[in-house]
Amino acid sequence: MDTIIKINDAVNGFAWGTFGLTLLLGTGALCTVITGFFQITHIRYWISKTFGSIKDEARIVNDAGALSQYRTFCTALCATVGTGNIAGVASAICVGGAGAVFWMWVAALLGMMVKYSENVLGIYYRRRNVEGAWSGGPMYYLQDGVGSLKHCKVFGKVLGVIFCVLTMVASFGIGNMIQINKITVNVEETFFAGVDKGTLFGFSRVNLTIGVVLMIAAAMIIFGGFRRVAAASEKLIPFMSIVYIVGCLVVAAMHFTKLPDVFLSIFKFALGPEALKGGITGTAIQVAVNTIKSGCKRGIFSNEAGLGSSVIVHCNTCAREPVKQGLWGMAEVFLDTIVICTMTAIVVLSSDAVDLKTGMVLEGTSDATLVAKAFGDSLGRPGEWFVVFAITLFAFSTFIGWSYYGAKVTEYLLGVKIARIYRVIFVAIIIWGSVTESSLAWEISDTFNGLMMIPNLIGVIALSPLVRKLTRNYIDRRMKGKDIAPMLSFDPDIQRDAQKAVKKGAY
Repeated sequence: MDTIIKINDAVNGFAWGTFGLTLLLGTGALCTVITGFFQITHIRYWISKTFGSIKDEARIVNDAGALSQYRTFCTALCATVGTGNIAGVASAICVGGAGAVFWMWVAALLGMMVKYSENVLGIYYRRRNVEGAWSGGPMYYLQDGVGSLKHCKVFGKVLGVIFCVLTMVASFGIGNMIQINKITVNVEETFFAGVDKGTLFGFSRVNLTIGVVLMIAAAMIIFGGFRRVAAASEKLIPFMSIVYIVGCLVVAAMHFTKLPDVFLSIFKFALGPEALKGGITGTAIQVAVNTIKSGCKRGIFSNEAGLGSSVIVHCNTCAREPVKQGLWGMAEVFLDTIVICTMTAIVVLSSDAVDLKTGMVLEGTSDATLVAKAFGDSLGRPGEWFVVFAITLFAFSTFIGWSYYGAKVTEYLLGVKIARIYRVIFVAIIIWGSVTESSLAWEISDTFNGLMMIPNLIGVIALSPLVRKLTRNYIDRRMKGKDIAPMLSFDPDIQRDAQKAVKKGAY
């Protein structure tokens, strides 16, 4: 067991450490440069084509085998907006102080263009499966995109398979048992603390009951097929996002006099609170590194930019334009990190748990209780209940989203029929997630989650010239009005059908 732990720690440090973060942020910088800093220079445009189109254009379905752009966006957000938006932010602040929030923003700014590029490539290389539905994701642009490069046919296919295996394993851990366990633990500690819970088959009756309830709720959604998952996501995401943001705004309003100091501390301590005091010393540098790494890592963990997971859902859109769906990828990261994570950070930093003079949390404060304490200090016991409610919704939505990711990579590896069996197994192990307490299982799944981004980012970097061409083609046609042929798909048949649809006015 000690050997397994040491190996996992080493691999985790590789995937989520300096190498992994440098690879991700470097890819984000590359994608930002080749697209002409699109997320900044065209901010009004992409906001108008995403959030600004939710009431009309984004809800139109002009493809019988696809979903509307808005429903696709909500389904992708289901897995993206999760406990990382609450616990992840608390963890970043506990490790790196207030300055970590600044690096979460930096990671999000670069991550917007990574997810943009993933979506652009995903739509360009998607295809129909045997049931007539769209299938796409990193495995396809690795296989057909990287595989089309000189001497890379086998390499691209191998990368695609590796990505799918890693995603499948991660789906059972980070996408299933960890989320279920977070719900169970929070509900148990908040509502059943000090109560004799009793046992059944050697496990807590309360935990088993929560597991059964969650399993039934999940089965009703997941076994109803992808359209039911999408329909549930369309209702769940707006509700839980608005409720959580409103809750954060209420707490922020109660501490509005501290808000200037909150934002000042974020920028003031962005390089580490001690770095500004002691000059360039070994300790100061280490604190600065911890601040940067904790902020970037938790930002990535929250918005999943670079993992390649959410593009699997985005490929079900009815949009024919690869860049059009790329804009929704940018909007996804923006809402997840710039909006929701920032709301959490404001609540935490405006509480009495953080010393804004140093930018660090007070002695004895842990990331596990920081957010609940921040809400509880302002709203009392109802504030703590609110956090449990939010974590439950966020964790359950993540679970639902990952059920689809796992099913699609299983479909790629083993076919549609085995993907159905995967869904049954995915729902069945909810019970295990509700009663198990193995931290090693969580750490191993976190490692596989981080490893996913390596083959995916190799693909994004290798195909970055194509991302640039597709972006330039879209800008010339849609924004500058040039009469040139659209680039919509690598497949001639799909390109032809999509081009006809675009000529008729479809987006």
